[in-house]
Amino acid sequence: MAFELLWVVAFTMLTFGEGMRNGSEVCNSSDLKGLTSFKSGIFVDSSGRLAKWVGLNCCSWEGISCDNTTGRVTEIHLPGFISTDDFFYQSQMNGLLSPSITLLASLEVIDLGGLIGLAGTIPTSIGFRLPKLRKLILYTNNFTGPVPESIGKLSNLEELVLYENQLSGSFPSSLGSLKNLNKVLLYSNRFSGMIPDSITNLTNLVQLDLHSNSLSGHIPQRIGELQVLEELDLSNNLLVGSIPTSLSNLKAISVLYLDTNSLEGPIPFPSSSDQMPSLSFLRLHGNLLTGKIPFMFGNLVSLKRVSLANNKLEGPIPSSFGNLSALSELYLHGNRLSGRIPKSVGLLCQLILLNVSNNLIRGPLPREMSSLRNIQTLDLSFNRFNLSSIPKWIAELPSLTRIYLAGCRIQGRIPQFLKITPSPIQELDLSDNYLTGSIPTWLGSLTQLYFLNLSRNSLASSIPDSITNLHELGVLDLHTNKLTGSISRVFKIGHRFPDGSLTYIDLSDNSFSTGIEQIGADAQTGIRFLNLSNNILQGRIPTSIGRLKSLQSLDMNSNKLGFDLPDNLANLSSLQILKLQKNQFTGKIPSGFLKLTKLKEMDLSDNLLVGEIPVGKPLSDFPVRCYSGNKGLCGKPLTPCKL
Repeated sequence: MAFELLWVVAFTMLTFGEGMRNGSEVCNSSDLKGLTSFKSGIFVDSSGRLAKWVGLNCCSWEGISCDNTTGRVTEIHLPGFISTDDFFYQSQMNGLLSPSITLLASLEVIDLGGLIGLAGTIPTSIGFRLPKLRKLILYTNNFTGPVPESIGKLSNLEELVLYENQLSGSFPSSLGSLKNLNKVLLYSNRFSGMIPDSITNLTNLVQLDLHSNSLSGHIPQRIGELQVLEELDLSNNLLVGSIPTSLSNLKAISVLYLDTNSLEGPIPFPSSSDQMPSLSFLRLHGNLLTGKIPFMFGNLVSLKRVSLANNKLEGPIPSSFGNLSALSELYLHGNRLSGRIPKSVGLLCQLILLNVSNNLIRGPLPREMSSLRNIQTLDLSFNRFNLSSIPKWIAELPSLTRIYLAGCRIQGRIPQFLKITPSPIQELDLSDNYLTGSIPTWLGSLTQLYFLNLSRNSLASSIPDSITNLHELGVLDLHTNKLTGSISRVFKIGHRFPDGSLTYIDLSDNSFSTGIEQIGADAQTGIRFLNLSNNILQGRIPTSIGRLKSLQSLDMNSNKLGFDLPDNLANLSSLQILKLQKNQFTGKIPSGFLKLTKLKEMDLSDNLLVGEIPVGKPLSDFPVRCYSGNKGLCGKPLTPCKL
């Protein structure tokens, strides 16, 4: 009878307890302890979510989800990036992740991604204590230490997102035991180990992302056994060796990024016509790959974007590229490719970008390229085309807005047909050619032009007044020509707009003589780079130069500038480079130069400066050569001044 009574009491307590849980009056004691320990480890929460964690009903707390049947906590969802219909912002939590979070034994999801100040280590017992975990999302935090070895016990894990931390140590070999893993995202950390061969045991893996770490060693040779893998990103690591041939076996692969490593040898895929049928995005750039582009490359018919740039590939561009009817972007620049551009390239009707610059490709250009009706960017620079003149059909391409023909040995005048292109030119690079004559006045009609590079030619004229109509111009490079007259027109570009658009101006190595007084007088206050060196400019630097608050580099060396250095130069608080050598500046170095705390490079040599160099950083840290040739200067780093 006593036993029966005890059983009834126990049953009643269990039922009452379950009812309390289902009634959301109190949560499991282990869950409550784990969550309160987590909260106690955080001393700053800019979102205010943890401040609402009060009482015993943790299932009602913001960011917490529970199982309706068991009452156990299943999700912690406190991402740093918070968005609603009205706003979007990144919240911050400063503190340490409590290892007691592993007391929540029914957890399926931990999402603390984007909390920059959240630090500590991933609990070493996580794999033993949280057997139901499907998602571990801890990206853009401040975690240190290794990925715990026990993480390989999380057999239900689908997503592992740990990018942008400071994790170190070897990649755990136990990860190969995660049989049901669907996604692994470990990019932008600082792992220093190798990718273990055991990772190839993850036969249910759909996404493997380890990019932007410090992983070294080889890519596992059996990686092609991950038959359901759709996305593989190992980019921006320290990987060496060859690309595994087994990659050809990845039937489901859609995204393959192996760029920015030190991989060597040939491109091993495809070797037959039926391989990698779903591959859409391929990046192999920034490696040490050699050999020819496989002729069967054109069998990868699903390709949309391809980058093989900056390797050591050689030989011709395969004619099979014409089979890539879905291709929209093709980057082949920075290799040793030779031969001619195949006529079949004209079949790429979806192509919007083609970059074959910095190769050994010969001309002539195939007329079939005039069929590229959707191409917007064409870069043929620095090959062996010997174009002599710009083919007129280039200017007739209906969608072309960015034209790069640097180093193509173009001769004569800038052709007038560039004035009437079907789409307005936004970027034009004709540098390093043999262009002669003047900068045409019609250039001012290209009102959407943002980038103009005519440097390293033999243009001989002044800058036309019409250039002031280029209100969108952001980059102007005219260096190393035979240009004369005034530079003032450049500083009137966009004068009707408060801040202008120009950020980069290079007029060096010409014969400009006047117009320096216009610097900073009009709208161009956003200039970051200004090079007027090696001209014959005279007069004084205007005080209005102090308005160029964004200026980072100023080079006026080798002119005939004189008078005192203006005190307003000290207002250029962003200045990192200042070169004024080989002029005729007089007077003292303004003491305000000590305010230029970002200054990394300075040269005032070969002028007529006098007096003591202002004492203090950064001026005292520059070497003697930066002040030499000024007979009247003294003080550190030169000889002490005489009393």
